[in-house]
Amino acid sequence: MNVIKTEIEGAVIIEPRVFGDERGYFFESYAQREFEEHVSKTVFVQDNESKSRYGVLRGLHFQKKPHEQAKLVRVVKGSVLDVVVDIREGSPTFGKHVAVELSGENKRQFFIPRGFAHGFVVLSDEVIFQYKCDNYYTPEAEGGILWNDPALDIDWKIPEEDIILSEKDKKNSRISDVR
Repeated sequence: MNVIKTEIEGAVIIEPRVFGDERGYFFESYAQREFEEHVSKTVFVQDNESKSRYGVLRGLHFQKKPHEQAKLVRVVKGSVLDVVVDIREGSPTFGKHVAVELSGENKRQFFIPRGFAHGFVVLSDEVIFQYKCDNYYTPEAEGGILWNDPALDIDWKIPEEDIILSEKDKKNSRISDVR
């Protein structure tokens, strides 16, 4: 695996070794030993999958302490712009974000440590999105940041009128309310 550091400590892009021939391809999407050696000593306890259509924006979500979650995310089919925002108290990069395109074609994965808000917008007609979590989802610890908070200045790569949000995500807070 090739691990690419981002501008924010701990958030890394992972490019797996893909072996392809006329039959198709094969790659290891996850190996605990290699992940611990090159990325983080993280034990994942829950896998999730979602299917969404073009324009759906899920996020920016996080779990409040002590229920924070680290995530390893990837796209099986289609493409997304995946975004993380540093919400770690006292972090020198608090409020900064990293965005990366994940797709079934590039097979990239994104590791998101605890203390980040996470979201994605669907760039293709349809996407199948998978993620591993190191802590169980706790509904009462759920938090969210507005996708279009001006303080974040995120370019979601699609026109604003194409964005489709859940009712819950329309009511998320600004990052200034997270501290």
